Amino acid sequence: MDVNGATIIVRGPGGELFFTFDETVLFFWSEGCLRLRTSGNSRRARAMVGTARAIVTNMIVGVVRGFSKQLEITGVGFKAVQKSASVLELSLGTSHPIFYSLPQGVKVTISDGVRLTVDGMDRLKVGQVAADIFSFYPVEPYKGKGVRIVGKFVRRKEGKKSA
Repeated sequence: MDVNGATIIVRGPGGELFFTFDETVLFFWSEGCLRLRTSGNSRRARAMVGTARAIVTNMIVGVVRGFSKQLEITGVGFKAVQKSASVLELSLGTSHPIFYSLPQGVKVTISDGVRLTVDGMDRLKVGQVAADIFSFYPVEPYKGKGVRIVGKFVRRKEGKKSA
């Protein structure tokens, strides 16, 4: 791990991540540990220290273990196909397929055409890719078809009753 002004560089077995922080957060080494301190006493500066600590922790976990999110596609004819290493094709009940370009450092693995695993070192990118894919066709509450993030609860509604 390197500190270069407001930029933190974290290297590990998974690769390298860097992030440039706000000037309200100061980084320094003390007794072999990375320490954070505010440059002022404002409410925003105090809040940024906690945010910076969480981001640095996520960077360390990312280069060591990585992050993963699972998605599941439910519906007749709904499926996902990997066109290339960086392009994903989704058939989600629309008249045309949806092509999604993956950002650098994020990998999607498809099994059975309906189970997707989004992997990467950067927690923000992995979560954003999962959220983008989810936003193309969120789970609808009546039949339950659409893109579901595994572990996220979806409330199901009862259909219209006939007399």
